[in-house]
Amino acid sequence: MHLKQSLFATASAVLLIATNAQAQEAETERESAIDRVLGTVTVTATKKKDVENVQDVPVAVTAFNSDTLDALNVTTLESLSYSSPNVSLDDVGTSRGTANFAIRGLGVNSSIPSIDPAVGVFIDGVYLGVNSGVVIDLFDVDSIEILRGPQGLLFGRNTTGGAVVVNTGNPSDEFTYKIGAKVDGPVDEDRGGNSATVQGYVSGPLIEGVLNGKIGASYTTDAGYFENQYNGDNHGELQTATYRGALEFTPTERLTFLGKVEYTDSRGDGPSGSNAGYFDRDSFDFSIDEPGLAESETVFGSLRTDYDVDFGNGRITNIFGYRDYTGDSIGDIDASPITFFHSGAELSQEQFSNELRYAGTFGKADVTTGVYYFEQEIAYTETRNLPTTRPATLPATIPWGFYGGGRQDHTVWGAFANVDYSLTDKLVGTLGLRYSNEEKEADVIYIRPRNECSVVGGTCSPDGTNALISLITGGLAQEPNGFSDDNEWSNWTPKVGLQYFWNDNLQTYGHYTKGFRSGGYNFRITDIPIFFDFVNQTGDFGFDEEEVDAFEVGFKTSSEDGRIQVNGAVFHTEIQNMQREVNTAGSSGVVQNIINTADATITGVEVDGRVAFADSWLATFNVGMIDASYDDVFFDLDADGVVGDSDLALDLPRVPQATWGVGLIKDIDLGNSGALVGQVNYQYRDRIAYTDSNFGWIRSANMLNANLTWETPIDGLAASIYGKNLLDEVQTGNDTQLPFPAPRSTGTQLPYQNDPGGSTFAPLKKGRLVGLELTYEY
Repeated sequence: MHLKQSLFATASAVLLIATNAQAQEAETERESAIDRVLGTVTVTATKKKDVENVQDVPVAVTAFNSDTLDALNVTTLESLSYSSPNVSLDDVGTSRGTANFAIRGLGVNSSIPSIDPAVGVFIDGVYLGVNSGVVIDLFDVDSIEILRGPQGLLFGRNTTGGAVVVNTGNPSDEFTYKIGAKVDGPVDEDRGGNSATVQGYVSGPLIEGVLNGKIGASYTTDAGYFENQYNGDNHGELQTATYRGALEFTPTERLTFLGKVEYTDSRGDGPSGSNAGYFDRDSFDFSIDEPGLAESETVFGSLRTDYDVDFGNGRITNIFGYRDYTGDSIGDIDASPITFFHSGAELSQEQFSNELRYAGTFGKADVTTGVYYFEQEIAYTETRNLPTTRPATLPATIPWGFYGGGRQDHTVWGAFANVDYSLTDKLVGTLGLRYSNEEKEADVIYIRPRNECSVVGGTCSPDGTNALISLITGGLAQEPNGFSDDNEWSNWTPKVGLQYFWNDNLQTYGHYTKGFRSGGYNFRITDIPIFFDFVNQTGDFGFDEEEVDAFEVGFKTSSEDGRIQVNGAVFHTEIQNMQREVNTAGSSGVVQNIINTADATITGVEVDGRVAFADSWLATFNVGMIDASYDDVFFDLDADGVVGDSDLALDLPRVPQATWGVGLIKDIDLGNSGALVGQVNYQYRDRIAYTDSNFGWIRSANMLNANLTWETPIDGLAASIYGKNLLDEVQTGNDTQLPFPAPRSTGTQLPYQNDPGGSTFAPLKKGRLVGLELTYEY
């Protein structure tokens, strides 16, 4: 279907829904879009009894309320990659929906599920234990908070880069509903088809003053944005359905229960992998002979209990969380029309968590304290189809394939306390401490030629020796199937800081804190000799945790009327035992070793703010600069055979030297004809290294988005035309180096070369698209 036909169909659908709505005169004067965005933005990240004004908290945080999210047309967390300084919320692309988030240069470069994040994601107070299934469609979101810098005191491990806090919409005590539909797609030639989404919710009281309820649903069908040159088919097809339900029960004035449940089913193609050995990096051209697949199901639930107590005029809060995730994927990893390397994976994850905390005030002291428990089970199977490596001695009747992966039990418990003490009426001191204990028990099966088996299905064992390898070598090789191991880590996370309020509109702050990223095990071991070299050097089958010491000084200021706001921070981060996934091309396609490679230092500055001028204009801006370097390297990062100055000179992966952006919102009141709200946003991000060797890298980005919304005379009905990536920038989720020949390859690997030494696998992100959205809210 052509885009203009899809736009017409979408417009007709929502207009039909609103046919019974009558244009009516507003009971109160219309609030402009500028005033809605300028409204007080509150944050929950401090975990105090009451939410706080974002301008009052001594934390570098970018917070988006529902009006701002609507104005920015945010559909996934990745949409916010180009809205904040020093923030990259990328989907790795290898496995759809897998987060490779990085903040202030600390992040993840992997789709291996046993790797813990450096940027923690929390939905309704519940931590997501794996990166898989994180970058999904968002709808009915009340707010999103992006906290920059380590957040280990209040949020625990794996927040060394920062935290992303998502708060979904709660049931309301008045009847309300919202429905919407949108369609968007490419406008350039040689691209694929359109994407359409319908979503909505209904909310209101079930028992007046006691029980409120809410149900919602969202469905997206994507015909595939890209065109596969191998066969001319659209690629990137996707169908995603999400269903939500929520109940809020208030049996007494002091006690509230808030329960939420969500089910998501997603099915689509595998990665749209470009190969710089075949096509120019600055193009959306790709040709693959395996369309692949990406299927997942997620059940997610939370139960929050709040009980107000007289003790310290405080509140006891308990948040229980549950998540069950399953996923299957197939990808054309060689990213070429020839079958060199195809891979499949299956993942099963189940987690439980519970946080019990108290927040109250005792004279000059605000106290927040609590205990936390988390456990999860992960099982992962990976298969590799590498037909060119089949031994000639292997009988044709014996199936050939690479199978392996891992299974892990993971438990964390912790206790924390934070005190903000008013030393004077303007000076506040902060002192906090968290203790955490973590245990991991793992069975790892090497991904090697072996008889077909499944870790998820329980048919792959780490015990014994590899029967297929023995058959190939005539029984001469006794390669182990894998190993079983366990490890435990415990740490203290301190935080100490000062905050000074110069007046009601200016505060400065400074603090020191630590952070830890979990150690663990690699579920993707493909080169046994290299792996045992690491084991012999370290004495461990796994990798150790990463430790961060962070120092930050910042300020927040605004004008008396709130129409001018400027925030800034300077940070200095020292990383010990940097945890990296080192990618190298090898006989198994790509060898990915997770090891502690180096100590490093990251120093940076960031400023963001907004200025409302006249009555109908609002400008936003943000700037981030980072200087990052290695202090000590203890692994050969550039694969030249030695550890030396050439390794120290490399760029740290996922660290853009500069990010900056500007935005503009214009509100035009049309009187009886409604109003027009226009929004444009431009964001620049420097190129970044993807691999530790800098052979793999991602181009700089100039992202331009725009949105024009007509708030119609029909109360609650709005129509929007929007464009994303209007400059048609080519961006990829990763850039993995492969050993296979390609027409444009040079045969020599060098950092940041346009034509690679061999082949590359670089999953494409969508280019320029335009769309229409219609919403009706009552």
